[in-house]
Amino acid sequence: MRRVAMVTSHLQGTRKSLARTFDVALLDLDGVVYVGRHAVAGVPDALAAVRALGMRLAFVTNNAARPPAVVAEHLTALGIPAEAGEVINSAQTAAHYLVDLLGTEARVLVVGTTGLDEALRERGLVPVHGADDDPQAVVQGYSPDLDWRQLAEGAIAIRRGLPWVATNVDPTVPSPRGPLPGNGSLVAALRHATGVNPVVTGKPNPAMHLESVQRSRAQRPIVVGDRLDTDIEGANAAGCPSLLVLSGVTAAADLLAAASALRPTYLAADAGGLLAAHEAPTVSGNTSRCGTWTATREADGALLLTREAQDNTRLAADDLDPLRALCALAWTPAGTASDGAHPDHWLVRGTNEAATAALGGLGLNR
Repeated sequence: MRRVAMVTSHLQGTRKSLARTFDVALLDLDGVVYVGRHAVAGVPDALAAVRALGMRLAFVTNNAARPPAVVAEHLTALGIPAEAGEVINSAQTAAHYLVDLLGTEARVLVVGTTGLDEALRERGLVPVHGADDDPQAVVQGYSPDLDWRQLAEGAIAIRRGLPWVATNVDPTVPSPRGPLPGNGSLVAALRHATGVNPVVTGKPNPAMHLESVQRSRAQRPIVVGDRLDTDIEGANAAGCPSLLVLSGVTAAADLLAAASALRPTYLAADAGGLLAAHEAPTVSGNTSRCGTWTATREADGALLLTREAQDNTRLAADDLDPLRALCALAWTPAGTASDGAHPDHWLVRGTNEAATAALGGLGLNR
């Protein structure tokens, strides 16, 4: 699979909306389109508007629990019409890897749910559910119904030396009650029990996004995600531009401290950011600017945020120009983020009421 573009480790700008700049949005699901069973507020209408502009959508998820048709039904019920062919999950990428490794008709032990069974059959592989059913490999994917028996069968097969593939190692999945254990937490149980590390085919492995590009026939794709360590890292590894949205698990402090491999190309409050043009922040020495906002690095290393002309107009919820200005400065070679510092190791301060309010809205007041 070919890489599709080159990206840089700083925020960029567009004169046109992202929906008019790129042809396919590769949308993560949990934290981007929905949280739990409910759509992120405003996203169904935003995606309808995106489609009306001619942009195509592909729904790309590390969650291997549900077959694409079930995911498409869920999306349609949320007001986002979708077909099974528009859904790409990590089970499909794992199956692609396994058929390349073993050939068709190979038997594969499933530690997971029906989404994995379907993906294996699509590639001509044979799913089995016991270590004594002559499997040639083990594949593990997220399932809220995964039980001890499945983990035990997986452990037996892995200890026999069979290849072990994990669809992803996301430690958590979003929910309305907060983060819950994800596939990575369940993979950790088998890793601890066997002393073996799996091959991981889901995000951030570039195979996941490259599979999505292939299936969606994208020429100018953009990845839309809420996680730095899966969606954005995977997009950068695959050479795809990316849009980070703050509707899921990533907080502003996480973004400021992001290492270069985890930095998005664009930034928005939610997937409605596809409808907007994006202004690129500019950096000169110890100062960065975006829109009416300026960030300055102080002698003590603190980042100082201000708004031009003491403009105290209330900041709109989707106005992330102050965060763009701060990121541009934090990500320069002299910035603390480039040294891998934890966000608690640096300070962000506001110089006026508008800046203080903006930092509060971003959760950066200390």
